[in-house]
Amino acid sequence: MEKRTVSANKFVVEAAKWLVGLLFIFSGLIKANDPLGFSYKLQEYFEVFHLLFLNDFATAIAISLCALEIILGAALILGIKGIKVAWGLLLLIIFFTFLTFYSAAFDVVRTCGCFGDAIPLTPWQSFSKDLVLLVLIIVLFVNRKRIQPVITSAKAQQIVLLLIIMIGFGVGIYTYNYLPVMDFLPYKIGANLPEEMKIPPGAPLDEYEITYNLVNKKTGEKKIMTDKEYLKTEIWKDENWLITGEPKSRLVKEGYHAKISDLKITDAQGTDYTSELLENPYYNLVIVAYDLKATDIHAIGDMNALAINAAENYNIRTVLLTSASAQDAQAFARQNKLMMEIFYADAVPLKSMVRANPGLLLLKNGVVINKWHYHTLPGYQELENKYFQHY
Repeated sequence: MEKRTVSANKFVVEAAKWLVGLLFIFSGLIKANDPLGFSYKLQEYFEVFHLLFLNDFATAIAISLCALEIILGAALILGIKGIKVAWGLLLLIIFFTFLTFYSAAFDVVRTCGCFGDAIPLTPWQSFSKDLVLLVLIIVLFVNRKRIQPVITSAKAQQIVLLLIIMIGFGVGIYTYNYLPVMDFLPYKIGANLPEEMKIPPGAPLDEYEITYNLVNKKTGEKKIMTDKEYLKTEIWKDENWLITGEPKSRLVKEGYHAKISDLKITDAQGTDYTSELLENPYYNLVIVAYDLKATDIHAIGDMNALAINAAENYNIRTVLLTSASAQDAQAFARQNKLMMEIFYADAVPLKSMVRANPGLLLLKNGVVINKWHYHTLPGYQELENKYFQHY
């Protein structure tokens, strides 16, 4: 009987080890695929907890957290430094569980970013996931001395751990300096942007429930009723019942949402150019620099040269999209002798277009033909040979 109990405990610990380890590796890798996107999510949390001084370090923190998840997950599966890893996992999951609970209970951050944009989770889904992980990690923590290394040689363990650390940080650093290996955003290569902005005919809309606070002016009795109850009971026919305060609206069922719903491109006067720019039937270059104060000036100069050559030789239209003010953008254009039109959009969709500041998109008839981080800008000859010659 005792042997069966020991065997069962060993199975539970082993199963928990693999489940937790694989999930942490997956979670770390999927976020490390897009560390800049994860840093935007961290900035939302910094705002909620009034830690805005951390915004400048958000990207470094994002890369480090992703690496930590990968390192802890891989080390757990391999049984390297089992006791320390168990402590690390416990502290990390307690921290994550608190964050997801706070987000869900107070509705402060709508998606936690646990699995990046690949698998968006609601705050309550994230909290439920963390609760399950917390239970599994507590099992591992209680049995931490049973986590045995797969590799017995201490030197080999150190080498393997060093490799895991290099991979953990390397993935995030690489994707930050280039672009996500897998793009889960609606502006990915091959996406038809005008189509992504449409809502199909007959698609379900958001359903809301309205709550009224009522008071009886004769008796002073108070009631809280939904809009459906208000109509069904026909209490509105009784002149003694009055609605007090502002009705409260609550989303009860989400309808269909276009993948791109927040993009509006305007000129300095506020005229909408979204359709004109996105539905251009010819090749056009779109430079995205959502924050002109933090953009790479050298890269802007290279993109400006591309724009001049493309316009002179093939009459290719180039536009700069930014969230800066018109005054700042015009001053920036004069200072850098930009030969392109400037348009304006909110920073949120611009950050989703390309994970770089600046980044370059090549569009044709609303389709994203290609896009580049400023570290991997193509030369004009490459653009000409691969695209413009087949205009």
